[in-house]
Amino acid sequence: QVQVVESGGGLVQAGGSLRLSCAASGRDFRINVMGWYRQAPGKQRELVAIIVGGGITNYADSVKGRFTISRDNAKNMVHLQMDSLKPEDTAVYYCNAVIGSDLYWGQGTQVTVSS
Repeated sequence: QVQVVESGGGLVQAGGSLRLSCAASGRDFRINVMGWYRQAPGKQRELVAIIVGGGITNYADSVKGRFTISRDNAKNMVHLQMDSLKPEDTAVYYCNAVIGSDLYWGQGTQVTVSS
């Protein structure tokens, strides 16, 4: 089976930075896409950033210019560098990986931005 595990969340003041990491592990597989989603209390899960083909990226409008997604294909890892954080960024952040036609989710990591 495949496991997806996030790390790097925490508490930070507005204007600060955090770096999230995600690792996918398990038996032999090929990851097509990795990305980050987030979910705030009482709200739907939304796309934050996605990376494909080792370099093609897409970002939600709300994080463009502040967040950067990157991928290490050899290690099956993806990172999310979050700068200039705002209180509205507070959410549980989830990593996902597309393997074949299946989508795998991590358990989430809490990001809290205080003012």
